[in-house]
Amino acid sequence: ETLDIYAPIANRLGIDWMKKELEDLAFYYLDPFAYQEIINAIAKKSEEQEEYISKVKQIISEKLAERGLSARVLGRVKHVYSIYRKMLAQNIDIDHIYDIIAFRVILKDVANCYEALSIIHSMWEPIPGRYKDYIGKPKPNMYQSLHTSVIGPFGERMEIQIRTEKMDRIANEGIAAHWAYKEGRKVDEGETERFSWIRQLLEVHQEIKNPKDFIRSVKFKLFPDEVYVFTPDGEVKAFPKGSTPIDFAYSIHSEVGHHCVGARINGKMVPLKYKLQTGDVVEIITSSKQRPSSDWLNIARTSKAKSRIRHWFKAQETERSISLGREILEKEFRKRSLNFSHFINSDILHEVAVGFSLKSVKDLLANVGYGKISPGQVVGKLCHLTAPEEKVEKPEEVEPEPDVRKKLPGGVKVKGVSDILVRLARCCSPLPGEPIVGYITKGHGITVHRAKCPNILKGSKDRIIDVEWDETGDGVYPVGVDLICSNSKGMLATISAALSNLDINIHEARINARPDEKSLCRFVLEVRNYGQLQKALSVLRNTAGIFQVWRRGFSAGSA
Repeated sequence: ETLDIYAPIANRLGIDWMKKELEDLAFYYLDPFAYQEIINAIAKKSEEQEEYISKVKQIISEKLAERGLSARVLGRVKHVYSIYRKMLAQNIDIDHIYDIIAFRVILKDVANCYEALSIIHSMWEPIPGRYKDYIGKPKPNMYQSLHTSVIGPFGERMEIQIRTEKMDRIANEGIAAHWAYKEGRKVDEGETERFSWIRQLLEVHQEIKNPKDFIRSVKFKLFPDEVYVFTPDGEVKAFPKGSTPIDFAYSIHSEVGHHCVGARINGKMVPLKYKLQTGDVVEIITSSKQRPSSDWLNIARTSKAKSRIRHWFKAQETERSISLGREILEKEFRKRSLNFSHFINSDILHEVAVGFSLKSVKDLLANVGYGKISPGQVVGKLCHLTAPEEKVEKPEEVEPEPDVRKKLPGGVKVKGVSDILVRLARCCSPLPGEPIVGYITKGHGITVHRAKCPNILKGSKDRIIDVEWDETGDGVYPVGVDLICSNSKGMLATISAALSNLDINIHEARINARPDEKSLCRFVLEVRNYGQLQKALSVLRNTAGIFQVWRRGFSAGSA
């Protein structure tokens, strides 16, 4: 409990002395034999260590003084639990741990810190990959320091931390020292966000009264597993466990993410779905021809990467709609013998856009492309705003014709061409592999229904058109599936595992317990086609604890 919860909390608060003390005390009780073995090994060399620390401190102090730098140099043996962790990580015993002493150089200001680093590196050879700049990029707990490892004066590995007095105080006292500096001043939004986890901790404590459940919840919410990887320049980046090169690419810049084609991990090429491991050195490979794929949303792990990917798709959809809207309006203007080029570059079309409560002509074109505004409506408003010498003949009120244009890959073909105005009906959620028809709506393009959808059978026959699935598509489609199952522990996990094995994602889930110790589960699944849905229904019907399964809108036992 202490090692899993309280010591990490002290670390997140930046209270270094408390973290070390908690770890050593917990270690003493958890493994007293190993604890005593390390204590004895340290005690055997105590005089030798003190002499070594004294000599190195003197060398560093004198060298810095020669360059006009006043510094406080400290040396210490690392705390017991950190030595034990190093033994486990490197699979060696205490006699083979050579860098159990660390030095700290404390100076006046940041400029002095970097100057001291340069002097130390000129004295002793730095060990590659061991330099970390936490001044330029502080840790989340506000810790700041320069870390380096060098080959010391006697050929030994030696760790050195370089920081200012203020940084040293915050490193030891944590948030308390930081707020002391901030007292009487407004705390910025970034700092409020940085310490939001404290509020989460209090909320968890108030909500959960069972101590075991509390500890389990804190470990899950506040200390999720992370991986730490390096850029080619040695910068450390932290990501949630399961992150991929796509997450890494978007952490650098959106453009790097958009054009990412692969990654070189530790010098070897890997696919984008590769799971990052702690210690990996990651180099992103880009191409100007690369564009994000919808699959990336399933591969990416971080919210930042997913947000950037979704934003890119939204921007692309808007651009396509603007282009389509322009084509539709141009065609309508030609039909009315109007000069489209004249109006598109005039203020009058902007007034038309404002008349539709839009901000710009681009917004107007996009809405025409989306099918939200018909070209006839645009011309109608134009005739009211045009000066007498530019009088436009008002068109007859006719129902807008469906304009057929290219849509996203994997959509529906209308007369052999994909259509950006096509959308799938929510009432029957048609899937590739099922017979379908199109229904022309007023100003909203074409809605695709299952051929036997009750709503399409009630509609006007004149508006029904032939459509077909684009067989080149590889997207996923939402479909409602309901089932009745036993209200037992682990049932939802069983259902989730069964669907996961079929590569089916649960987009939405609602569970309602019933008085008869059964539950009604209402899911929205993402499937590729009708065949995959049938397979899912079959698997669920043969799963123990599930009594009935049906596709929403159909009777139980049918789909």
